[in-house]
Amino acid sequence: MKKLLLLSAIFPTLLLASFRGYLIDNKSALPIVNATISDSKITTKSDKNGLFFINSNETLYHVKAYGYRPLSFNSDLNTSMIALEPIKVKALYLTFWGASNNSGTLKKILNIADNTEVNAVVVDVKNEYGSTSFLTHFKQANSYGAQKNRTNRNIQKFIRTMKAHHIYTIARIVTFKDEIQASHNPEYAIKKDKTNTIWRNHDNMAWVDPFDKRSRDYTISIAEEAAKAGYDEINFDYIRFPAKLGLKYSQQCIQAKRVKAIEAFLDEAKKRLRKYGVFISVDTYGNICWGKDDNGIGQTVTSLAQHADYLCPMLYPSGFSSGSFYFKYPSLHPYDVVYRSIKKIQDRIPSARVRPWLQGFRDYTSQHKAYKKAEIQAQIQATEDIGTDGWMLWSPSSKYKLEYLIK
Repeated sequence: MKKLLLLSAIFPTLLLASFRGYLIDNKSALPIVNATISDSKITTKSDKNGLFFINSNETLYHVKAYGYRPLSFNSDLNTSMIALEPIKVKALYLTFWGASNNSGTLKKILNIADNTEVNAVVVDVKNEYGSTSFLTHFKQANSYGAQKNRTNRNIQKFIRTMKAHHIYTIARIVTFKDEIQASHNPEYAIKKDKTNTIWRNHDNMAWVDPFDKRSRDYTISIAEEAAKAGYDEINFDYIRFPAKLGLKYSQQCIQAKRVKAIEAFLDEAKKRLRKYGVFISVDTYGNICWGKDDNGIGQTVTSLAQHADYLCPMLYPSGFSSGSFYFKYPSLHPYDVVYRSIKKIQDRIPSARVRPWLQGFRDYTSQHKAYKKAEIQAQIQATEDIGTDGWMLWSPSSKYKLEYLIK
């Protein structure tokens, strides 16, 4: 026994377990190239033949490959051939208030998923106010009352329901816009430069400073809770600086530093979420596809592509100003807005790693055009023609009509 302990101290790698596997597509049986295989600390890749090898003292491994559902397995697996299920994510947004196990909104979405190509939901886990939709084990957030208005009283039941319907689950986590966190931590809340008082935006919400590591750690801790609960993907929204001048931060707010702060957040998130095997996606303004700089908010296609799995630009046609795409009213051209925006960024990120937010609500510009089946299907067709990882449909009240989602 003493000799064994001595050997383990001198040669710790001798005690590592190893696993050699082969990744294939469960429909085509073709090898899956460049997939990520990891434990909580080590990451490796599959080669051109789908082969991989991992040395680890852990027994639980996670596999992620673009365009596939994530998979976890134990090292005592009695086969070396591991099949992944391909998926084009076609998601509906489910509000914070609709995330209850007993909500009518959820039942309607499940019915749509059972009868259309919809196969995923984006669920508010931390909303703009900073409230969590279920009771987490994150003591700091709970001490602020973040769980006070939770809408889901049994997150395990919710995840089981989603799996029963074969629904891919995406946890939407609002990042730096957080009234609860900011009001309890004024020392790192974003402030007005002139008065040094907490700044709040048009809907009276405070933000936390993206430069401050404490603000980044707080959100990642909630992301971990979502991953532990069983979500397949973590979607960070408001992962940016406010589009507002005259604000005070802990560092000089210049482009290079803004971009670096967002990258630091994603790197830390990736590190802490690795042991759960979840994908990471980020929401952006639609004009990120057309801008040459960070738009003053710390986001560029290139930087986000290097640090996240999927990019989710909000390509709502109503969000583009008159004259965009040479259209007086971009909202009247839903196909072109989506297709041409994604085409614009293909030199920086493959379309297969882009999953845009699409417009599922009435046009709010001067045209006030209702977005019905034709407009929704035009946007969906654009994603298919340009080869994205799918799409996510946004309705702020999660009201969707089944007939609009049937081709």
